[in-house]
This record gives sequence, C-alpha cells and structure tokens, in this order.
Amino acid sequence: MGELKSKVEGNVNEAIGKAKKQSNDPETRAEGRGQEVKGKAQQAKGEVQGALGDDI
Repeated sequence: MGELKSKVEGNVNEAIGKAKKQSNDPETRAEGRGQEVKGKAQQAKGEVQGALGDDI
C-alpha cells in the first residue's frame, strides 16, 4: 500500500507544483519548482517500494 500512496502523493505534488510555476509571483513559482521536485522524489520512492516490497 505504501507504494501506491507514495506514487499518488508524488503525482499530486508534481501537478500542484506545475500549476504554481505558472503564477506571476516569483515566490509562488519557486514554491512550485520545489513542490514539483518533491513530487518526483515521492514517485521515485514509490518505485523503490514497489521493487523491494513495502518492508522498507
């Protein structure tokens, strides 16, 4: 279950980050870049959990 949760959270964070990057506010754009990176990291975590099992 952890694999799916990480992947979903990652997709959501990446999507929100992409939306924030479209803002006119530089601070919000920076937040968006960070959130998108966080989402990609969560997706990678989900991939690792899937490969190794949820025992990690």
